[in-house]
Amino acid sequence: GGSSRLARVAFSSQSARAAVFNTPRHAMSSGRLETKKSGDFYWSKDEEPHAKRRREILEKHPEIKELYGPDWRTMPQIFAVVSAQLGLAYYLGNYASTPVMLLCAYLFGGFATANLFLANHELSHNLAFASPGANRALGLLANLPIGIPFSVAFKKYHLEHHMFQGHDSVDTDIPTKGEARLFSLGGTALKIVWVIGQLFFYAIRPLFLRPKPMGKWDALNLVTQLTFDLAFIKLAGPRAFTYLLASVFLGGGLHPIAGHFISEHYVFAPGQETYSYYGPLNAFVYNVGYHNEHHDFPKVPGSKLHRVREIAPEFYNHLHYHTSWTRVIFDYVTDPNMGPFSRTMRKKLE
Repeated sequence: GGSSRLARVAFSSQSARAAVFNTPRHAMSSGRLETKKSGDFYWSKDEEPHAKRRREILEKHPEIKELYGPDWRTMPQIFAVVSAQLGLAYYLGNYASTPVMLLCAYLFGGFATANLFLANHELSHNLAFASPGANRALGLLANLPIGIPFSVAFKKYHLEHHMFQGHDSVDTDIPTKGEARLFSLGGTALKIVWVIGQLFFYAIRPLFLRPKPMGKWDALNLVTQLTFDLAFIKLAGPRAFTYLLASVFLGGGLHPIAGHFISEHYVFAPGQETYSYYGPLNAFVYNVGYHNEHHDFPKVPGSKLHRVREIAPEFYNHLHYHTSWTRVIFDYVTDPNMGPFSRTMRKKLE
């Protein structure tokens, strides 16, 4: 049941596990929840919690605003990872056996592509440069080793995820009802299939749920990416490009770094809808594990998110959190109470 699930999630202590239900609603709560029904999401009658938390925290700790603003160090990190991933793709594609190439795609490429995905996450919040255009341009570069154009569209949908967290048919971070029903039918086996393909579902879901018109930056993203793909295949060979795609697929599924997709908002403790991860893998992905801190203060770059918790510990230390993304995946696929419906929703905006 619920208590056994909580016992398997990595939280700080028994008292911390209970604290979320004994603190003021603004501290972290999904608000008033409707009774959970089998085969359905958690439904909240209140607005997402982070805007109110932001006001409360800033009232007590206005110095957090000093952390706002871009971090130029994002740019050299992106250049380094793009160069390393493309260089390794060329070498493995031309000189390594297929098993070695795929093993490297999992062990190195998975981390590299996750780093570049989360670099684009930083850029979607304009956290590398003050200029939105400069962030978009750098996003096109960070997109190149991914092989599939996503950078510009991601920003549009991700900012809606922040503004309308959990809103039905608006927050495309959440599985559709049809998707959730399908992958809830087969227990552990189908959940494993869903985890393996979660990056695919994450990418195509917005196109069906909330399609948007293509703008000039979308067109530039598409043309830039396709031109690069064709040039890379011609210069480095098709096996090198296969390594890049394998890195995306393998790194986005049953891979420790992909645990962040589940850990961020899947409900492990009813009443709390956003969870932070405090562990070593944050170093590879711009501290995206500090996810409550990020949603509370999206203007703070990943390099400074740990400072938010240090400045305002009374708003974070009592919350449920994860310490292992691998354990998150394991718990998700093995716990019969967890699944695609383990998300908090709100009625569609009028």
